[in-house]
Amino acid sequence: MSDRADRAGWTPPLRRRGRSDWATQAPTWREARPALIDDALKRASARPSGNWFVVGAARDVRTGGRPYGRTVGGTEVVLWRSDSGELHAGPGACPHLGAPLRESRVVCGTLVCHWHGLALDGGPFAGWEPYPVHDDGVLVWVRLDVVGGEEPSERPVVPERPAAGGGVDAVFTAVGGCEPQDVVANRLDPWHGSWFHPYSFVDLTVARPPLGDADDVFVVDVSFRVTGRLVVPVRAEFTAPEPRTVVMRITEGEGSTSVVETHATPLTAEGAARPRTAVVEAVVAASDRRGFALARAAAPVLRPLMRLTAGRLWRDDLAYAERRWALRSTGRFPG
Repeated sequence: MSDRADRAGWTPPLRRRGRSDWATQAPTWREARPALIDDALKRASARPSGNWFVVGAARDVRTGGRPYGRTVGGTEVVLWRSDSGELHAGPGACPHLGAPLRESRVVCGTLVCHWHGLALDGGPFAGWEPYPVHDDGVLVWVRLDVVGGEEPSERPVVPERPAAGGGVDAVFTAVGGCEPQDVVANRLDPWHGSWFHPYSFVDLTVARPPLGDADDVFVVDVSFRVTGRLVVPVRAEFTAPEPRTVVMRITEGEGSTSVVETHATPLTAEGAARPRTAVVEAVVAASDRRGFALARAAAPVLRPLMRLTAGRLWRDDLAYAERRWALRSTGRFPG
């Protein structure tokens, strides 16, 4: 009886839409007002980050693996795990003669410099001072007070996600010639979706733009294109919980509670003539369908496909962000 009821209430995730042409969709340039996007960006920029920066995927820093290196705001950082899995981070240059510690080795949980054998266990030693670090289960963060210049906080602003173990996560990273604000501005412009990414999004409508500080959310109705005329319609919300993060959360439709977190991490120092920014995007997909357990079991196979999808989008979105920076840096930005 229960199985029959389940089948009777079952609805397919896909919808078939009518034929349409890219050029016949409703223009969105009137709604995508530069002042509205700029105001949303200013509100995001004013929120505290506690000087925390996303450096990569948690699974990229493996117990028993090699050290992981990243430059953040012009500061070299190295990360590794002890044998117990504890995460460590600190300056990426050896305090002895400056060897690049990202190229060194981890032996029995200790980082050993490959130039002269200086060993670091994660605590202060020989002028080397560790950085605060946080593993949220999907991403790893490092706190750099000199780079951030804000009042430090004990923990980063980690977005709310589906319950641990209930979703499938994948992390994609790309680098572009722009500043973090250009990446964030791209995400705070949902109106470009159907026009700039017709291979992924159709029928996009901003149901409600942000109303100000008290209600700073973009509510978007959009269909994700699966193939041809088959789509998955959802309602999503875009928010910016801190200056370098934008979160898209599905609130209605297939995959409700799933999130896409876009984190923009500066690689170069502030004011660099040729800035570089890393986009670290975490996708955490969830579903209440009974068959989703199979997707969780197949996560190792699905992750490369999820990264491939994100990479296609960011090929275009980094071009958007880089163009925005090029116009801003030469005083030609229309906003």
